[in-house]
Amino acid sequence: MLYAIIGEDNDDSLQKRLSVRPAHLERLQELKNQGRLVLAGPHPSIDSEDPGSAGFTGSLIVAEFDSLEQAQQWADEDPYIAAGVYQQVTVKPFKKVFP
Repeated sequence: MLYAIIGEDNDDSLQKRLSVRPAHLERLQELKNQGRLVLAGPHPSIDSEDPGSAGFTGSLIVAEFDSLEQAQQWADEDPYIAAGVYQQVTVKPFKKVFP
């Protein structure tokens, strides 16, 4: 089943985000290589593809896992959590309708 993983950033976490981004992307690449990643990306703080120093407010990942518990465990191990980028992470089932 698909699950949405919604991370909400702490204020002023851009430098922390940038410092652990390679490890975060490596985990996403693993999901992609396994054919389980539907989409992933950050929410810019401003209406811009490149928000610069304004940074981001969080991230969205939609991926396939065997259970909600496995999705939650995967999310709990994200480098952004360990580094203090995310203040909160919500994991919930997702039903893809389009496209």
